[in-house]
Amino acid sequence: MQNSSNNGGDSAKGNNFLGLKSFIRRKHVDSVLVKREGTQQLAKKLNFIDLIAIGVGATIGAGVYILVGTVAREQTGPALTISFLIAGLAAALSAFCYAELACRCPSAGSAYHYTYICIGEGTAWLVGWSLILEYTIGGSAIARGLTPNLALFFGGMDNLPSYLARHTIPGLGVVVDPAAAVLVLIVTVLLCMGIKESSLAQAVVTTINIFGMLFIVIAGGYLAFKTGWVGYELPSGYFPLGLNGMLAGSGVVFFSFIGFDIVASTAEEVKNPQRDLPLGIGISLSLCCILYMLVSIVIVGLVPYFALDPDTPISSAFASHGMQWAVYIITTGAVTALCASLMGSLLPQPRMFMAMARDGLLPSFFSDINEHTQVPVKSTIAIGILAAALAFFMDVSQLAGMVSVGTLLAFTAVAVSVLILRYVPPDEVPLPSSFHESFDYMPLQSSGNIQEVASQDSKDSVIYSGSGQLFLDKGESSIQHPLLQIHIAQGVQNQLKRRKIAAWSITTICIGVLILTSAASFEFLPRMELILGMFIILCPASTIRKNVFPTPQNCAMPLYSPISSHFTVIKSQYPRLH
Repeated sequence: MQNSSNNGGDSAKGNNFLGLKSFIRRKHVDSVLVKREGTQQLAKKLNFIDLIAIGVGATIGAGVYILVGTVAREQTGPALTISFLIAGLAAALSAFCYAELACRCPSAGSAYHYTYICIGEGTAWLVGWSLILEYTIGGSAIARGLTPNLALFFGGMDNLPSYLARHTIPGLGVVVDPAAAVLVLIVTVLLCMGIKESSLAQAVVTTINIFGMLFIVIAGGYLAFKTGWVGYELPSGYFPLGLNGMLAGSGVVFFSFIGFDIVASTAEEVKNPQRDLPLGIGISLSLCCILYMLVSIVIVGLVPYFALDPDTPISSAFASHGMQWAVYIITTGAVTALCASLMGSLLPQPRMFMAMARDGLLPSFFSDINEHTQVPVKSTIAIGILAAALAFFMDVSQLAGMVSVGTLLAFTAVAVSVLILRYVPPDEVPLPSSFHESFDYMPLQSSGNIQEVASQDSKDSVIYSGSGQLFLDKGESSIQHPLLQIHIAQGVQNQLKRRKIAAWSITTICIGVLILTSAASFEFLPRMELILGMFIILCPASTIRKNVFPTPQNCAMPLYSPISSHFTVIKSQYPRLH
């Protein structure tokens, strides 16, 4: 990928101020440039079924087997289901942003790639390393959590084989976990075999996990009908801890929906990204939300919320009804959920390294793709060794809470990138293929004489120059349209004005959101801070709607500015474009 050039002398001077040019420079969207330069590409082997398996497996972790008890006891009560619904709707908003950007820019790197295109190199570098930290610490924490769950099949931690059991290093007090390191290395080897093989393994493990959750729903629902849903027959009602408790619970369970962003990291390996990526992200998130809600309905109905065990809520709920054997099925579901989450945590990291190495932010070593498996094997091995070392030597459970910072940073950057791509888009955003086809045969008007220019060459394209000129690229030659120069110059000025308004409005909205969230987080701040934040958000939003939204007269291509405003002139002179 190539870095974009600056537009105009004034902007160039501003970007050079204090060396900010390298910090805010952006790269081309057009992934065709990579192919022309001979950069190695990942194999396109995934369809939307594979994406659903990856998304569901990465999202549904073992946390749901514990989280329902903690959140229901302390915050939501029987209203846990509504908390999951609200959190799912909030996650869907972020999922829509990822789906749009993944379709527009189907390349490896996920949030890092989108941020580099829309915001700049400095922010992209920060987002990329935040995600790498999140995935590495999260994967190591998951591997450490697998050991006690696996020990249940052996009868406890004391019955594990000595080469898998945890040991304490004398004198250092460090507890090593060989089983966790071995699990990370096994997943690393699986990921090195190829994306299709790893997605198949993910699908198998995820299917077992889903069947475990369906057993909880069906068997628990049967018991609840027999006992009359005692968990909902409470004198305190459906909201014993109030609406504030339900909303606070939504904030906690929101992190149970994190994982759909991993689907976007495989965009370069999808056969039909424009169709399959939205389907994969949307269906996987919907399935997770439905399963979470069904499990919460059953568990809270089986046992009153105040009687749930915060450590093993599901197993204890079944045991209270005489089904102690169900603990083995539930444990199997938890183990498979952890395995799927571990694969989901290690999958996007090598692709993130590869994307950063392509852009020159890491050594080119990490961008090498194996000729046989067509995956970044070197990056995968490096990440696997690092994660295995962390899982072996360190108890990263205390650091696991820090991964939410990287997640929120990535979600914020992606949401801002959508605003930028729509209203202040990079000049390198290519035309869609439909417009390329429209220009294969187009009547040209010049001084009242119609010149027919026909071409069957599929390589023909439309070129828009920064100086305000429009060309038809016909292989080696270009045809200039002098009659359009006045119209195009006026359109360029209007477009630059709209871009400035949109840029300042988006910046002001971000500042208003920051003020609003800060005021809502601290009770001692006056309500005036809330009013100020809302005012700062609403005023720029109305400005964007009035000055930036495409009107019916120039909305021929609203998402592909800055040349969208010129298509009104072109369409009026060349009716065939209608």
